[in-house]
Amino acid sequence: MPHHTPPRLAEGPRVGIRPFTRTDAVEFVARARESRELHRPWLFPPQTVEEYAGYAGRLIEDPTRAGFLVCDRDDGTIAGFVNINNIVGGVFQCGALGYGAFAHAAGRGLMREGLDLVVRYAFGPMGLHRLEINVQPGNAASIALARACGFRLEGYSPDMLYIDGAWRDHERWAVTTEMIKD
Repeated sequence: MPHHTPPRLAEGPRVGIRPFTRTDAVEFVARARESRELHRPWLFPPQTVEEYAGYAGRLIEDPTRAGFLVCDRDDGTIAGFVNINNIVGGVFQCGALGYGAFAHAAGRGLMREGLDLVVRYAFGPMGLHRLEINVQPGNAASIALARACGFRLEGYSPDMLYIDGAWRDHERWAVTTEMIKD
C-alpha cells in the first residue's frame, strides 16, 4: 500500500472495516468513478480528490458522524463504505446509516459482511442502541442488503431527502441491539 492505513476495527472472513483517512482519496475517488453507473441515481460519492477531502474531513472530525471503509482482508483494497450519520447520544443512542459498494466488489457479499461488522461495532464500542437506514423504494439492492443484515421495515417517508434535484420518498429500516444475535 502506498500509505499507512489505520488498523482494522473489526474483521470478518473476507473483509475488515477501518476508519476513513485523508490519504484514501486517490483510491476512493478512482473506485467511485468506476462505480458511477452502479450508484446512479441513488448515491453520489465524491468524484474528485477535492470533494473527497471535504467528505472525509466531515466523517473524521464531526462527532455526529463516523465513516468506515470496507476493505478486502487479503490486499486491503476498498470494497465499499458505510457511514453513520446524525449520531445522537443521551436517551436515543441512534445513528443513520448510508452505504455503497464499489463496482468491483458489488454482488459478492462483501458489503453484507462489512455492514454486519459496522452494526456490531456501533452496538459494541460505540455504544449505540439503534441504527436506521433510509432507502429509496426503487433501490432493490440496498433494500436487500438492509433486510439481509436483519433490519426491519418500519415505515415510509414521502419527500424525505433532497437527492439529484428532487425530494425523494424513502422506506425506513431499523435494527436495535436486541435484534442482533451473537
